[in-house]
Amino acid sequence: MLTLIKSAQIVNEGKIYKSDVLIENQIIKEIANNISVDVDQIIDAEGLYLLPGVIDDQVHFREPGLTHKANIYTESKAAVAGGITSFMEMPNTNPQALTEELLEDKYKIASETSIANYSFFMGASNDNLEEVLKTNPKNVGAIKIFMGSSTGNMLVDNKNVLEEIFSKSPMLIAVHCEDEETIQKNIDAAKEKYGEEVPISEHPNIRSAEACFKSSSIAVELAKKHNTRLHVFHLSTEKEIELFDNKLPLKEKRITAEACIHHLWFDESKYEEKGTLIKWNPAVKREKDKDALLQAILNDKLDVIATDHAPHTLEEKSNTYFNAPSGGPLVQHALPAMLEFVKNGKISLAKVVEKMCHNPAICFRVEGRGYIREGYFADLVLVDLNNPWEVNKENILYKCGWSPFEGEIFSSKITHTLVNGHIAYEHGKFDESKNGMRLIFDR
Repeated sequence: MLTLIKSAQIVNEGKIYKSDVLIENQIIKEIANNISVDVDQIIDAEGLYLLPGVIDDQVHFREPGLTHKANIYTESKAAVAGGITSFMEMPNTNPQALTEELLEDKYKIASETSIANYSFFMGASNDNLEEVLKTNPKNVGAIKIFMGSSTGNMLVDNKNVLEEIFSKSPMLIAVHCEDEETIQKNIDAAKEKYGEEVPISEHPNIRSAEACFKSSSIAVELAKKHNTRLHVFHLSTEKEIELFDNKLPLKEKRITAEACIHHLWFDESKYEEKGTLIKWNPAVKREKDKDALLQAILNDKLDVIATDHAPHTLEEKSNTYFNAPSGGPLVQHALPAMLEFVKNGKISLAKVVEKMCHNPAICFRVEGRGYIREGYFADLVLVDLNNPWEVNKENILYKCGWSPFEGEIFSSKITHTLVNGHIAYEHGKFDESKNGMRLIFDR
């Protein structure tokens, strides 16, 4: 199968230039001007921008066990519509991915149902070190540690276990950092003031900057002590940024970190309007934190932009503060949201591609993806930067059926998404005849 993309504005490796792209089966065969060969299909990309497919290193697709909220098929479909061609999914499903066998069960489901490329993280607990150390660095994205509240047995708060994992793991460790003891003290203080009717506006005070910094500091300290490859998920505070530096090229960094879409877009002023729909862990905090995170993305102290896509049903979210779960759906709208920042002059298009496409590939050492290069997999996204549309119930693809962006008008629209050279999404329609592939890592 030969596919030719004609006259696209390619955004890749810090440059924007007009070119054609020839795809043979799954692979980019040639990037050049005026390619003229007999092909099976042509995409006229005049006036459109061609980006590498987004690699989202942090999603919760809820399968197995929580499929009333979402599943790998529905959420991978929403991801592809949002220009995300590869995802890495977290282990806190039901059952939790705490053994090699349970981890492989998830890979089997994805091989049969995922529209996008996929990887699944091995979960760590206080008592599964032996299983964690069996993890194959070549075909599993990372070890995931919840150093803060989580479901079931996935809070790792045993210092000896943390020392063991950080000292012995041969692969990247990804962490969620919030200090449980600090959070519990803040909950007690909030209950003393408000009783059980704690308002949602208290969320950033309960899951405070102090709780985040204390936990992140421990993770960074352990990584430095053992020279561990560490990636810190979803920073939410200005204070945490000081733990990271921009002195080394990304390929040489042993400790990396990221910001998520919701922490770049929302701040505490939105709790009154959005309520529990923007209840996340870590919490959306001050405008000052939001602005500092974006600045840290721009100056390369933070390396990746991800989603932490974590859907719940509207019924579950429409609850009192303590009873509403944390998390929300984001994969369909993450790239459009960042393109809105581009439109408003807050970030360049090249920097968005760097943080959402190139850098996840570098951080996790993903083989053959994240760039528009000859010989790489043809994971590609075409976007129209001048095609406004409104997020509403009719065009939301998440199984949960809602979005924190409802009512938002985005200026840019994704027109095509190619996964391994296959046009999986085109002008609102899907071709589900081919599934995504398991990600492989150069380790």
